[in-house]
Amino acid sequence: MRAIQIVQETGPDSALAHVDMPEPEPSHMMTPGEGVLVEVHSAGVSFPELLQTRGAYQMKPPLPFVPGSEVGGIVLSAPAGAAVKEGDRVAAFCMLGGFAETAVSPAYFTFPLTNGLDFAQGAALVLNYHTAYFALKVRGRLQDGEQVLVHGAAGGVGTASLQIAKALGARTIAVVSSDTKAGVARDAGADEVVLVDEGWKDRVVELSGGGVDVVVDPVGGDRFTDSLRSLREDGRLLVVGFTGGSIPEVKVNRLLLKNTSVVGAGWGAYVMSKPAMNAEVGAVIGKMIDDGFVRPIVGEHFAFDDAASALKCLDERRATGKVVLDVRPS
Repeated sequence: MRAIQIVQETGPDSALAHVDMPEPEPSHMMTPGEGVLVEVHSAGVSFPELLQTRGAYQMKPPLPFVPGSEVGGIVLSAPAGAAVKEGDRVAAFCMLGGFAETAVSPAYFTFPLTNGLDFAQGAALVLNYHTAYFALKVRGRLQDGEQVLVHGAAGGVGTASLQIAKALGARTIAVVSSDTKAGVARDAGADEVVLVDEGWKDRVVELSGGGVDVVVDPVGGDRFTDSLRSLREDGRLLVVGFTGGSIPEVKVNRLLLKNTSVVGAGWGAYVMSKPAMNAEVGAVIGKMIDDGFVRPIVGEHFAFDDAASALKCLDERRATGKVVLDVRPS
């Protein structure tokens, strides 16, 4: 099969190599001896893969390795008891190995893909939407009728957070960096959109009538303090990631002023050892799809041979929605 490996940790321009290699066995590192073998049609491109090209991600497999954590495709084989079977269209989280024509995922991270979604949307479904649900509902305790501010609202996690928040009954305010990204956020269902360079904190406080209940922050950086200031009493700031490049610090006295909280929402480390939880969340998101709330927004498609450009699109903050590789163009 064709695959893409990270062969050195020198950044997206030079870290990748296109190789021919044997197809994987249907056994996954999380479930030895068992795994769902997937014919990959689309592979999601995410911030972790960009970090891996620089050796900057917390998970560091020995070189060389095939990156890619999520795919949309067709089941080639599945273990007994899996919720999917040979021939099913699926969205799968494989953790590694997705940048290839065939990948392996644990059964509990492999979900039926409704006919209403294409393979590219399947490759955009698990990482971002499970992260968004985990952050908002499990860690953020979001309630029906609350207000949610989403940073980086035109990106993969951002658009997913807007849609999940709406499905949970929240009013959403998106913060973005350009008019183009504002349009993407509106397409994702944002009730209000604010440009980051136009005094976003004051505008958010005004639009929310004094402050939001929850902030979803996958960006980090210098907007963190103003995110705290945009919370109302008992508000929660959810730390999802640091795509802005810098890790902020919080002066805890700020948390006393309005009895607010800073909450870590590290989806991967939490759910890897909880198969039942993944199945439950997958079912909830499946219902959100059926109810019309969840429709993954796919931004740029890149040819399988042009993975470096896909990663640079993320690196240069040009990406909107989910960036995907067309492994088997339809």
